[in-house]
Amino acid sequence: MSFQRKQASPVFRQIGESGSRIYFLNGRDVDMGKGAGSVSIIGVAYGPTSIFNAGKGGKVKLTTRIQNYFRKLKRNRVKKRITANPHTLEEVVELMKREYGAEEVSQQSHNYLEQKQSLKASLVMRHRPDLLGELMDLEPPEGEDVEALKALWEQVQEREKMAAEIADDIFPVDFHIYAIKCPENCMMQIGVETVWQVIDGSFSGDKKTMKQLRKLFKKIYLYYGVTAEDIKNETERYKSLLGVLCS
Repeated sequence: MSFQRKQASPVFRQIGESGSRIYFLNGRDVDMGKGAGSVSIIGVAYGPTSIFNAGKGGKVKLTTRIQNYFRKLKRNRVKKRITANPHTLEEVVELMKREYGAEEVSQQSHNYLEQKQSLKASLVMRHRPDLLGELMDLEPPEGEDVEALKALWEQVQEREKMAAEIADDIFPVDFHIYAIKCPENCMMQIGVETVWQVIDGSFSGDKKTMKQLRKLFKKIYLYYGVTAEDIKNETERYKSLLGVLCS
């Protein structure tokens, strides 16, 4: 079976000083806040899997609706600023090495193996869901039943393990992580997958540093860019760039 190169989709894993973290479940990213019941689905992404529980009542607050309105306005403004200026992933890697001193992380490290497994699971879910059988369609339970959440988590882990064990000749993955040097007590890593064309950003630090690293990631992703055809047809590559710039 032949495989076609796909356009890059961004994946975010951001750990802030508050201890909040972005997780993903079935292609939806989830903000795990400081306390139980503070979790909400905030967008779309393709990434590793985890568990979340929805806020009480499942109602959308007025403040949330207002925030969504302003996000829509921002999205429309960003759309008007996107112009065609594409680069390849290989050129992106060269930029990171040349401008930001990026160094490739060992493919034997625990961090690399963990991220590759999570990414492969998400890519299999997106491109070859038939390989996962019944484990593909997992739905979070309603309410806050702890036992139901535990059962779901076990299924998620089983699905991730199954995806990771799929042979490379059936589902190839060529994943690399590049660490960018930054001040003490912060971290920034960019993952690049060349078969399915994925750019992955992972960074942590205090509030000020996170803002700077998020800005840098946008700059790197903007360098990857889009073609005129991407803009015209609103391809996955275009949507991915738009999502990054609006984050």
